[in-house]
Amino acid sequence: MATSELHSRHTESDLKEVRELITTLGSIYDAMVRGGDHAVKVAAHQAWEKSVVNLRHYLELRRHDLRSCQPKLAHLGLSSLGRSEGHVIATFSAVMRTLHQLAHREFQERMSGSQMVRFGDGASLLESHTDALFGPSRPGHPVRIMVTMPEDAATDAKLVRSLVEAGMDCMRINCAHDDAASWKGMIDNLRAAERETGRTCKILMDLAGPKLRTGSIHALPVVKCRPKRDELGRVISPSRVWLFKSDYTGSLPDADAHLPLPAAFIEKLKPGDVLWFSDCRGARRSLNVVGIATSGRWAEATRTFYVRPGLKLHLSSTTHVLDTLTAEIGAAIPFEPFLTLRAGDPLVLMRSQDPGKPAELDAGGRVIQPARVPCTLPEVFDSVKPGEAIWFDDGKIGGVITEANADELRVKIQVLSGATAKLYSDKGINLPDSRLSLHALTESELAHLPFVAEHADLIGMSFIERAEDILDLQHRLHEMGHQPGIILKIETRRAFEALPELLQAAMHSSTAGVMIARGDLAVECGFERLAEVQEEILWICEAAHMPVVWATQVLESMAKSGRPSRSEVTDAAMGERAECVMLNKGPHILAAIRTLDEILQRMQSHQRKKSALLRELKSWGHLAVP
Repeated sequence: MATSELHSRHTESDLKEVRELITTLGSIYDAMVRGGDHAVKVAAHQAWEKSVVNLRHYLELRRHDLRSCQPKLAHLGLSSLGRSEGHVIATFSAVMRTLHQLAHREFQERMSGSQMVRFGDGASLLESHTDALFGPSRPGHPVRIMVTMPEDAATDAKLVRSLVEAGMDCMRINCAHDDAASWKGMIDNLRAAERETGRTCKILMDLAGPKLRTGSIHALPVVKCRPKRDELGRVISPSRVWLFKSDYTGSLPDADAHLPLPAAFIEKLKPGDVLWFSDCRGARRSLNVVGIATSGRWAEATRTFYVRPGLKLHLSSTTHVLDTLTAEIGAAIPFEPFLTLRAGDPLVLMRSQDPGKPAELDAGGRVIQPARVPCTLPEVFDSVKPGEAIWFDDGKIGGVITEANADELRVKIQVLSGATAKLYSDKGINLPDSRLSLHALTESELAHLPFVAEHADLIGMSFIERAEDILDLQHRLHEMGHQPGIILKIETRRAFEALPELLQAAMHSSTAGVMIARGDLAVECGFERLAEVQEEILWICEAAHMPVVWATQVLESMAKSGRPSRSEVTDAAMGERAECVMLNKGPHILAAIRTLDEILQRMQSHQRKKSALLRELKSWGHLAVP
């Protein structure tokens, strides 16, 4: 359409609006060009030369609030700049050129074609970077599927082959678990599966990083067991107790309590028998034997009881009324210690690695001495300040730091999921407000690095927050003569805030990507902000043409139980906006892979990144249009 015709179709008010848009957007355009000029000087691998320039353009663009401009651009029939991530300056230049034509002005291009990421180039660059990181995609399956390996993958070659056949494109080995021998078994089984199936599958070895956790807790030799009750205190179901032979060394079934007893005593127990005892408080209690197995017996209790090693159980048999036998509970009661916390309770985190202890209470239930638990990273005691938030166990327990010194942090518990909560050892601690100085490569990671560098296609950097740590890893890998791709796991508020610097550091490697680790990220940034944060990560990574892994709890219910929830299906469909989706292990992982693969295939015909694809809708094709 000729410029004169365009001009004739717009009113004087429209032309005034056009001139205002030229002024407003022109200053942003000039700033973007300057930012791009600076980006050209930033050292980056040649694969990322255009991407780092486009990233700088995008960052400059997002420094400005364009919401008032966007409806005006749409009114004029122009791009509102809302889908410009992959080719920022090309989109902006096209808009500016048309605005100048409408205003009868000459537009002066400020960037050469060699520097500019043109329309279509952004998608091509992202695709080439994705192929370089994960390998070529399966035909019709552009979004890759990553699967976390269970321990069995080290010894079960058939399992690994089934995962590959089901659609696994990348094997994830979590180096926080197992050991080098197990990892090697997983890798060998994968390589065998590749040969047998003719498919290729990348290996991501995930370094654990400086994970902040609760330390050990002193194990009190007392077991509390109680039945399930409704809100009126009525018993809904009795507690299930597993009575097993003291010399049994195999795995134990799920139960509310496990009590070891002499084998000869166990052999005498039959369904219908009753075991009565006085518990640790002197309360008279009983257990009803209800089932038999080779290594033990099942019993049930309808009242709460407390027992400890050495406590005597007395058998009253229904078949031998006069027989009364006695046995003592063994010393090896399998019991994971924990701290019981209430809202308002104090909790002390210790720099010392002495085992934690539960709170001491007076007769009225008031705290005399607060519960104590060690912290696995003593370095945080030098950085944390009073008034900062603290979360435990993936956000299940929250509080605020009230006192801090070199040896202890005193916390006031404020957020619980119920009236009380149990805090176990080895549970994650998040300090979203604190400015910590933790190196991503700990001594443990450095010890694993030679094995990981030799065997991994990709290395996951957990809890990465500093560009210097990325450069350090790249230097170490170069010295080892290996160049695996690097995956930046974004799981803290500080990593999110530093993401532009982290991306530019990652661009020193030929292949790199980002994982949105949404579990810790939700705790760090707030669950109410998670949707916004993960969107922003997707946007900035698209501007950098950097592949993204959509991770944490994708189809988790299905992997564990065989059936997904409705919200999980919607979440899995959102994963189509990333280049790879990660599934965690579970007994139904094969079904989860197949379901995810089908969801992603369906969604790819409707959506790609932020753009809706207007394919023919067949759902209503049978209806006549009036």
